[in-house]
Amino acid sequence: MDWRIQTSGAGLYEFTREVAEQVRDTGVLTLFVRHTSCSLLIQENADPEVQTDLEAFFARLVPPADHPSMAYLQHIYEGPDDMPAHIKAALLPTSLQIPVVDGRLQLGTWQGIYLFEHRAAPHVRTVTGMIR
Repeated sequence: MDWRIQTSGAGLYEFTREVAEQVRDTGVLTLFVRHTSCSLLIQENADPEVQTDLEAFFARLVPPADHPSMAYLQHIYEGPDDMPAHIKAALLPTSLQIPVVDGRLQLGTWQGIYLFEHRAAPHVRTVTGMIR
């Protein structure tokens, strides 16, 4: 199973419904994002302020390369958001495991599956999944 997620820049993109539509059987679903500058999260999907606050926190934690506190960075060839995106992806998961019972994701009531895009420009991201 693969999902292609079109982003419009940095932010959280929920794709729970798309995953739920494709899962079958019983087992553990492993999701893996095939890129080095974005992450996967299971996070609250009821209040959009959660996503806003997460984005703000990580922007503060790892500012762009042109911020004075990031002057030590050397990998700056692809723009001021590139190396910070790699740092965020190193801090956050690039794979998730979710139990599936009788074709249903066993997520909590307010949990959703998100791609966390760390780059400013739009990208098409691929997430691969497998149930075992």
